[in-house]
Amino acid sequence: MSWKPNGRTFCSSAVAILCLTGVVACGSSGSDSGSKPPDYKRALAGAPKPLAALYAKPNELLSGGTDAFQKRLAELRGYPVVVNKWASWCGPCRAEFPFFQHLSAKLGKRVGFFGVDSEDSDAAAKTFLAEFPVPYPSYTDPDQKIAELLKATLGFPSTAFYDSNGELVYTRQGGYPNQDELLGDIRRYALSG
Repeated sequence: MSWKPNGRTFCSSAVAILCLTGVVACGSSGSDSGSKPPDYKRALAGAPKPLAALYAKPNELLSGGTDAFQKRLAELRGYPVVVNKWASWCGPCRAEFPFFQHLSAKLGKRVGFFGVDSEDSDAAAKTFLAEFPVPYPSYTDPDQKIAELLKATLGFPSTAFYDSNGELVYTRQGGYPNQDELLGDIRRYALSG
């Protein structure tokens, strides 16, 4: 029997290493991980119509593949967008999800946020989202076709940044060790234009 590498196999080794090193980094990050999520309804009240439409589907898993994903990007043209690729079984995804919870509440009136749940089961993803609720939906991506569009196929998690013209400007492969680094990339790649 031959071994065929895939995202999950690659990630399981990386998870062990990142979890060991990430415990120290995450523990001192100054993030709000482990706390209750923000009051999204209050934080995002008055968001512009395209962003409000995005946030009208909080915590939902959406199907439709690359066509639905690209349609959503087109609907958000005029606003920068941050897309987080995650999976319920990924330890570094779990560690950084609170950063997305808090920054989407803080910046969601100016930046569109949504997720891509890759190589995961819907049941596991829904359980994960019940533990880490976010104000935005995630597209299911069992075969990583959307991840290919994001240029995010090397592992989990990954985060893609689109400018207000809908152009992919940067993809970070790997998790964020703290909320400040994610905020820095949002400012650098999404809000710079």
